Amino acid sequence: MVMGEENPGRDLRWQMLSSEYVYRDRWFQARADSCRFPDGRIIEPYYVVELPDWCNMVVVTEDEKIILVRQYRYPVDQVTYELPGGVIEKGEDPRTAAKREMEEETGYTTDDVEFIMKLAPNPAINNNTAYFFLAKNARPAVSTNPDAFEDIDIVSFSKEAIIRLVEENKMQHGVQIGPLYAAFVKLGWLRYR
Repeated sequence: MVMGEENPGRDLRWQMLSSEYVYRDRWFQARADSCRFPDGRIIEPYYVVELPDWCNMVVVTEDEKIILVRQYRYPVDQVTYELPGGVIEKGEDPRTAAKREMEEETGYTTDDVEFIMKLAPNPAINNNTAYFFLAKNARPAVSTNPDAFEDIDIVSFSKEAIIRLVEENKMQHGVQIGPLYAAFVKLGWLRYR
């Protein structure tokens, strides 16, 4: 049977039977769950990594440059180009967090901010959400104030150069590519084919 809008398919949700934390610290927690499939099969342990939600901002200047941060990422041993962003504090509004992170990391500011999308970065094992926003007409206005262990460079690219950067696979943060393309469409830089 083919599923679609009129036939969404059967209920695939699992039932949690038990859950035990196997690791906890400030940045993430890991738990081992026992779960029952709809047909009665049991899977255990099923590991879930609990991570904080985060936000990113596609920052576009008044002269249509994209502002990125360049930083070293130890787990992949690479220097990467990324959208500015970071962890959303408990109880903090994602838009407020994205604006704060943009200002802290880049020194750019604007009130012209719109929501792009929210994503589950790795729904197979992580429980967090990433929120993405588009900041237009951004201008340098405040001093940067990166976190204690952030060692970043602020870089800017023309719209042609940023599209090339993505097409040449030089942006390695996979979760950021879809929202970046969505921002390009919103800006009229790309069109659906």
